[in-house]
Amino acid sequence: MVKFRKEQNTEEKILSAAKKVFLKEGMAGARMQDIADEAGINKAMLHYYFRSKEKLFEKIFTELSQHFFPRLVRIFESDESLFRKIESFVGEYIDQMRQTPYLPIFVLNEVNRQPEAFIKKMMGDRKPPIKKFLVDVQAEVKKGIIKPVNPLQLLLNIISLCVFPFVARPMFQLVTNIDKTMFDKILEQRKAEVSKFIIDAIKK
Repeated sequence: MVKFRKEQNTEEKILSAAKKVFLKEGMAGARMQDIADEAGINKAMLHYYFRSKEKLFEKIFTELSQHFFPRLVRIFESDESLFRKIESFVGEYIDQMRQTPYLPIFVLNEVNRQPEAFIKKMMGDRKPPIKKFLVDVQAEVKKGIIKPVNPLQLLLNIISLCVFPFVARPMFQLVTNIDKTMFDKILEQRKAEVSKFIIDAIKK
Protein backbone atom coordinates (compact mmCIF):
# COMPACT_ATOMS: atom_id res chain seq x y z
CA MET A 1 0.00 0.00 0.00
CA VAL A 2 2.81 2.43 0.92
CA LYS A 3 4.67 1.60 -2.31
CA PHE A 4 1.50 2.09 -4.35
CA ARG A 5 0.84 5.47 -2.72
CA LYS A 6 4.44 6.53 -3.33
CA GLU A 7 4.24 5.54 -7.00
CA GLN A 8 0.92 7.35 -7.34
CA ASN A 9 2.42 10.50 -5.80
CA THR A 10 5.41 10.28 -8.14
CA GLU A 11 3.15 9.92 -11.17
CA GLU A 12 1.05 12.89 -10.05
CA LYS A 13 4.24 14.92 -9.58
CA ILE A 14 5.37 13.98 -13.10
CA LEU A 15 2.01 14.91 -14.64
CA SER A 16 1.97 18.24 -12.82
CA ALA A 17 5.52 18.99 -14.00
CA ALA A 18 4.70 17.94 -17.57
CA LYS A 19 1.72 20.29 -17.70
CA LYS A 20 3.96 23.20 -16.68
CA VAL A 21 6.59 22.31 -19.29
CA PHE A 22 4.02 21.76 -22.05
CA LEU A 23 2.41 25.09 -21.16
CA LYS A 24 5.75 26.89 -21.37
CA GLU A 25 7.40 25.08 -24.29
CA GLY A 26 4.50 23.56 -26.21
CA MET A 27 4.29 19.95 -27.30
CA ALA A 28 7.12 20.21 -29.83
CA GLY A 29 9.51 22.17 -27.62
CA ALA A 30 9.08 20.15 -24.43
CA ARG A 31 11.92 17.74 -23.56
CA MET A 32 11.80 14.78 -21.22
CA GLN A 33 14.84 16.17 -19.36
CA ASP A 34 12.96 19.43 -18.72
CA ILE A 35 10.02 17.47 -17.32
CA ALA A 36 12.29 15.35 -15.11
CA ASP A 37 14.02 18.50 -13.78
CA GLU A 38 10.66 20.16 -13.07
CA ALA A 39 9.44 17.05 -11.24
CA GLY A 40 12.68 16.80 -9.23
CA ILE A 41 13.50 13.29 -10.44
CA ASN A 42 16.11 11.82 -12.76
CA LYS A 43 15.37 11.04 -16.39
CA ALA A 44 15.63 7.27 -15.85
CA MET A 45 12.80 7.40 -13.33
CA LEU A 46 10.71 9.51 -15.70
CA HIS A 47 11.16 6.87 -18.42
CA TYR A 48 10.18 4.18 -15.91
CA TYR A 49 6.77 5.80 -15.56
CA PHE A 50 6.37 7.09 -19.12
CA ARG A 51 8.34 5.68 -22.06
CA SER A 52 8.07 8.80 -24.19
CA LYS A 53 6.88 12.39 -24.28
CA GLU A 54 3.99 11.28 -26.47
CA LYS A 55 2.82 8.68 -23.91
CA LEU A 56 3.02 11.29 -21.17
CA PHE A 57 1.04 13.80 -23.19
CA GLU A 58 -1.54 11.17 -24.08
CA LYS A 59 -2.07 10.51 -20.36
CA ILE A 60 -2.59 14.23 -19.73
CA PHE A 61 -4.96 14.49 -22.67
CA THR A 62 -7.00 11.48 -21.54
CA GLU A 63 -7.44 12.99 -18.07
CA LEU A 64 -8.36 16.36 -19.55
CA SER A 65 -10.83 14.89 -22.05
CA GLN A 66 -12.71 13.12 -19.25
CA HIS A 67 -13.53 16.53 -17.75
CA PHE A 68 -13.51 18.99 -20.64
CA PHE A 69 -15.39 17.22 -23.43
CA PRO A 70 -18.31 16.11 -21.22
CA ARG A 71 -18.80 19.81 -20.35
CA LEU A 72 -19.09 20.61 -24.05
CA VAL A 73 -21.51 17.71 -24.52
CA ARG A 74 -23.71 19.03 -21.70
CA ILE A 75 -23.85 22.41 -23.41
CA PHE A 76 -25.06 20.93 -26.69
CA GLU A 77 -27.54 18.60 -24.97
CA SER A 78 -29.00 21.26 -22.68
CA ASP A 79 -32.39 22.93 -23.15
CA GLU A 80 -30.78 26.38 -23.32
CA SER A 81 -31.49 28.61 -26.31
CA LEU A 82 -29.24 28.31 -29.35
CA PHE A 83 -27.67 31.72 -28.67
CA ARG A 84 -26.92 30.73 -25.06
CA LYS A 85 -25.38 27.47 -26.25
CA ILE A 86 -23.10 29.37 -28.61
CA GLU A 87 -21.99 31.72 -25.81
CA SER A 88 -21.40 28.83 -23.40
CA PHE A 89 -19.45 26.75 -25.93
CA VAL A 90 -17.21 29.65 -26.94
CA GLY A 91 -16.55 30.62 -23.31
CA GLU A 92 -15.78 27.05 -22.18
CA TYR A 93 -13.56 26.32 -25.17
CA ILE A 94 -11.48 29.50 -24.99
CA ASP A 95 -11.10 29.25 -21.19
CA GLN A 96 -9.82 25.68 -21.48
CA MET A 97 -7.45 26.42 -24.35
CA ARG A 98 -5.97 29.34 -22.43
CA GLN A 99 -5.06 26.85 -19.69
CA THR A 100 -3.78 24.24 -22.17
CA PRO A 101 -2.70 26.12 -25.34
CA TYR A 102 -0.61 23.13 -26.43
CA LEU A 103 -3.76 21.05 -26.87
CA PRO A 104 -5.15 22.18 -30.28
CA ILE A 105 -2.05 21.14 -32.25
CA PHE A 106 -2.08 17.73 -30.58
CA VAL A 107 -5.79 17.32 -31.30
CA LEU A 108 -5.40 18.29 -34.96
CA ASN A 109 -2.51 15.86 -35.41
CA GLU A 110 -4.39 13.00 -33.74
CA VAL A 111 -7.63 13.67 -35.60
CA ASN A 112 -5.80 13.56 -38.94
CA ARG A 113 -3.77 10.49 -37.95
CA GLN A 114 -6.49 8.29 -36.47
CA PRO A 115 -9.89 10.03 -36.35
CA GLU A 116 -12.00 7.07 -35.18
CA ALA A 117 -9.64 6.09 -32.37
CA PHE A 118 -9.33 9.72 -31.29
CA ILE A 119 -13.10 10.27 -31.10
CA LYS A 120 -13.47 7.07 -29.07
CA LYS A 121 -10.75 8.26 -26.71
CA MET A 122 -12.61 11.54 -26.22
CA MET A 123 -16.18 10.29 -26.07
CA GLY A 124 -15.93 6.64 -25.04
CA ASP A 125 -19.01 4.81 -26.30
CA ARG A 126 -21.03 8.01 -26.61
CA LYS A 127 -21.47 9.80 -29.92
CA PRO A 128 -20.75 13.53 -30.27
CA PRO A 129 -24.06 15.42 -29.76
CA ILE A 130 -23.99 16.90 -33.25
CA LYS A 131 -27.51 15.75 -34.14
CA LYS A 132 -29.06 17.72 -31.24
CA PHE A 133 -27.25 20.87 -32.36
CA LEU A 134 -28.42 20.43 -35.97
CA VAL A 135 -32.01 19.95 -34.81
CA ASP A 136 -31.79 23.07 -32.62
CA VAL A 137 -30.53 25.17 -35.51
CA GLN A 138 -33.28 23.96 -37.85
CA ALA A 139 -35.91 24.64 -35.17
CA GLU A 140 -34.66 28.22 -34.69
CA VAL A 141 -34.83 28.77 -38.46
CA LYS A 142 -38.45 27.56 -38.54
CA LYS A 143 -39.36 29.88 -35.65
CA GLY A 144 -37.91 32.80 -37.58
CA ILE A 145 -35.37 33.54 -34.83
CA ILE A 146 -32.35 33.04 -37.10
CA LYS A 147 -31.76 33.28 -40.83
CA PRO A 148 -31.71 30.10 -42.93
CA VAL A 149 -28.27 28.65 -42.31
CA ASN A 150 -26.53 25.35 -42.94
CA PRO A 151 -26.11 23.91 -39.42
CA LEU A 152 -22.84 22.18 -40.34
CA GLN A 153 -21.39 25.41 -41.71
CA LEU A 154 -22.46 27.20 -38.53
CA LEU A 155 -20.80 24.58 -36.34
CA LEU A 156 -17.63 24.74 -38.44
CA ASN A 157 -17.55 28.54 -38.16
CA ILE A 158 -17.91 28.44 -34.36
CA ILE A 159 -15.16 25.85 -33.93
CA SER A 160 -12.84 27.57 -36.42
CA LEU A 161 -13.14 30.97 -34.74
CA CYS A 162 -12.32 29.38 -31.38
CA VAL A 163 -9.45 27.15 -32.51
CA PHE A 164 -7.54 29.34 -34.95
CA PRO A 165 -6.07 31.88 -32.47
CA PHE A 166 -4.38 29.06 -30.54
CA VAL A 167 -3.04 27.35 -33.65
CA ALA A 168 -1.78 30.63 -35.13
CA ARG A 169 -0.60 32.17 -31.86
CA PRO A 170 3.19 32.22 -32.56
CA MET A 171 2.70 33.71 -36.02
CA PHE A 172 0.13 36.26 -34.82
CA GLN A 173 2.31 37.44 -31.94
CA LEU A 174 5.30 37.78 -34.25
CA VAL A 175 3.43 39.69 -36.95
CA THR A 176 1.64 42.03 -34.53
CA ASN A 177 4.60 42.32 -32.14
CA ILE A 178 2.50 41.72 -29.04
CA ASP A 179 3.61 39.86 -25.92
CA LYS A 180 1.93 36.98 -24.07
CA THR A 181 0.12 39.28 -21.62
CA MET A 182 -1.48 41.28 -24.42
CA PHE A 183 -2.39 38.15 -26.35
CA ASP A 184 -4.07 36.69 -23.25
CA LYS A 185 -6.14 39.88 -22.94
CA ILE A 186 -7.19 39.50 -26.57
CA LEU A 187 -8.23 35.91 -25.90
CA GLU A 188 -10.32 36.96 -22.90
CA GLN A 189 -12.04 39.62 -25.02
CA ARG A 190 -12.51 37.08 -27.79
CA LYS A 191 -15.08 35.09 -25.79
CA ALA A 192 -17.55 37.95 -26.16
CA GLU A 193 -16.34 38.94 -29.64
CA VAL A 194 -16.78 35.51 -31.21
CA SER A 195 -20.18 34.91 -29.63
CA LYS A 196 -21.44 38.33 -30.77
CA PHE A 197 -19.99 37.90 -34.26
CA ILE A 198 -21.69 34.52 -34.76
CA ILE A 199 -25.03 35.53 -33.22
CA ASP A 200 -25.19 38.83 -35.13
CA ALA A 201 -24.47 36.94 -38.35
CA ILE A 202 -27.38 34.51 -37.98
CA LYS A 203 -30.12 36.31 -36.06
CA LYS A 204 -32.95 38.07 -37.87
